[in-house]
Amino acid sequence: MRSLMIAAAVLTATAGAGQAQDATAVPAPPPPPAEWRTVAPENLLVIDTSKGQVLVELAPQIAPAHVERIKLLASRGFYDNLVWHRVIDWFMAQTGDPLGTGEGQSWYPDLKGEFTFRRGSDMAFTPVAAPVGALVGFIDSIPVQTQPDALMSGTGDNKVHGWALYCPGVAGMARDEGADTANSQFFLMRQAYPALDKRYTVWGRVVSGLDVVRSLKASGTPDGLVQGPDQMTRVRVASDLPVAERPTASVLNTNSATFQTLVQQARQARGADFSVCDIELPVRITPPV
Repeated sequence: MRSLMIAAAVLTATAGAGQAQDATAVPAPPPPPAEWRTVAPENLLVIDTSKGQVLVELAPQIAPAHVERIKLLASRGFYDNLVWHRVIDWFMAQTGDPLGTGEGQSWYPDLKGEFTFRRGSDMAFTPVAAPVGALVGFIDSIPVQTQPDALMSGTGDNKVHGWALYCPGVAGMARDEGADTANSQFFLMRQAYPALDKRYTVWGRVVSGLDVVRSLKASGTPDGLVQGPDQMTRVRVASDLPVAERPTASVLNTNSATFQTLVQQARQARGADFSVCDIELPVRITPPV
């Protein structure tokens, strides 16, 4: 079965509760225009579902082969009308099976796992924490852990090891027992699940519509299979859509002053329990004209 192997206990992460504010407090001004970055339309996956729209920022710098496969299948209309056949509350929602049973796949060959990647100095990375011997932060909207920059000069390719982290909204590729068996099925995280790190390829992250992912009908049985599941009605890369149907997603730039303030607030709220998964990047969505 092309499905995730469920761990014994679901690991969750919740953002810290907001501090009570005085009724007369003045709201903070929105970030200035220069602090936003617009997701390139060729890296924005538009998933229309029976519950609403989900926008996923693709991560070709982390998993190029998997992103290429998602784009190819979307362009062929492969994902249109497929169901969310396996949905587990406090875990993830899985789809991409033409059979709707967990046993199907596309007609293309299976993919080699891209569980880790090599990070060079040319890859924009914003650290938010520095555990011993490592850095944790963001590459665009993707939460990652990586070796420190200081180690780059000692490697043959002047790059260091890195991997994406399974925070809420992260998009991963389902597979069989073998490492190189991912094909067409994918899942979107409803909550954090660190046990998946370095075991399943991350190819993107939801930047809009996580509420939709969490609203998808979940299973009431241990196997996670859903009776009467919700479905995807259309899946396309934004650049393949007519301009009149193309949404635009702008995400707070992680090299901005506003982002640094956001990190400090998350640290103060969570204290010793702080995790990169506690940071939710603000997003502005411009609907099609």
